[in-house]
Amino acid sequence: MLKITEDKVSSWLPVRDKNTYKNKMGHVLCVGGNANMGGAIILSASAALYAGAGLVTVASAPENVHALHARIPEAMFTNMYDFDSLPNIVKKADVIVLGPGLGLSNQSLKIFKYVISTLDKDQWLIIDGDAITHFVNQRNSLQIPTDHVVFTPHLGEWQRMTNIEPPADDIEENQEQKKKLQATIVLKKGQSEIYIEDEVWQNIAGNPSMATGGMGDILTGIIASFLGQFKNKKQAILSALYVHSATANKLAETHYSTLPSAIVNDLPIFIKSLNNPA
Repeated sequence: MLKITEDKVSSWLPVRDKNTYKNKMGHVLCVGGNANMGGAIILSASAALYAGAGLVTVASAPENVHALHARIPEAMFTNMYDFDSLPNIVKKADVIVLGPGLGLSNQSLKIFKYVISTLDKDQWLIIDGDAITHFVNQRNSLQIPTDHVVFTPHLGEWQRMTNIEPPADDIEENQEQKKKLQATIVLKKGQSEIYIEDEVWQNIAGNPSMATGGMGDILTGIIASFLGQFKNKKQAILSALYVHSATANKLAETHYSTLPSAIVNDLPIFIKSLNNPA
């Protein structure tokens, strides 16, 4: 199993051209956050923005717009229940995060199907949270029109997707399921494993202070942000895993528990510390 290390990530991080602008830094669309779980999608969008995305749009329940703009006024907003405008919003994005706080109602399922049916083959899609449950329930009748898909299941979700029981330590068995899904798998555990192309990588960063709700939501946002910025998409995904956990490691030196929002706030500083060209 290959290891994600700081030296690798530091060499992979792109150095921004002095004449670059927001449209070259990726447009991330985050879809989710019903009336009861708006924090999940706000965390994803915040992480995408703080990790360097040029543009971030949030499609969420209208109840969440004020909280979103209080947290990140830089983000754009659209009502995810407006099925007339949602397809046009999806088409404008380079990377779509689908699922954090989406919910499991019939309306949420309709949104899930709407986004999937609108995708272009060149767009990247990250399926997380409630969208994983919708995928499991719909997979026999569902066709995702792109091979640029990243699933981010925790062990319970991985079991629902594959019938592999936790702790899911059989790498060959996980690889076989990855091939069937024809997607990249970020299997979230104590030291997360990334099944990408024909390789298996392990994220050796991370610590127990990260055991709190919302941690996975910000991971999806960082992955989306890096996919929009990196030319090499494998390096983008691997770097996102490391940056997420290593930022938390830094905070854990002085924090008993590390809130996802605290990690988000420190992302630009930590990424910059890795991104100093010689």
